Amino acid sequence: MKVEPIIDLRKIKSIKKLLADQPRNRLLFTMGVNSGLRVQDILTLKVSDVRSCKIGDRVCLKEKKTGKENIFIMNKEIKIALDEHLAKSKLKDENFLFKSRKGKDYPLTTYAVTMMVQRWCDEINLQGNFGAHTLRKTWCYHQRKTFGVSWEVLAKRLNHSSPSVTRRYLGVQEEEVEEILLHTI
Repeated sequence: MKVEPIIDLRKIKSIKKLLADQPRNRLLFTMGVNSGLRVQDILTLKVSDVRSCKIGDRVCLKEKKTGKENIFIMNKEIKIALDEHLAKSKLKDENFLFKSRKGKDYPLTTYAVTMMVQRWCDEINLQGNFGAHTLRKTWCYHQRKTFGVSWEVLAKRLNHSSPSVTRRYLGVQEEEVEEILLHTI
């Protein structure tokens, strides 16, 4: 299933508000829309990978899909959500940061995250196709549209193998292409 980004910043704030009493889920959502990482890579994080991080620290991980090294930077939003999650959970350093509530020490699955994202979007009456990959696509969309980051920089960040993958991933709409044809010089 092809999923969409969450385009409206107010809807992102609504989901964060919805998750205010669910620290693990709030951290998952916040990290997803603030890091540009794939959910499958976020789910591999252990508490020991992030417990002592400060704002601005780099966290290294190995991408499951590509086998490449990648990083994310602990920003203010992630740090606030992380501190709240760690304060309210009884997680040990060897535990997965996004521990499943089922059974032993297993992380959430990508499928479980897809179901969660769909539920959150339903609860705030957001229409469309949403899933786990929505978090990464949301980060990407806002980097490009809200902050004006070039697709070349995004391609590097996303660890894509070719520019065509990134351009397809960004989902540039026909209206957007036509809009630039109205620019005058």
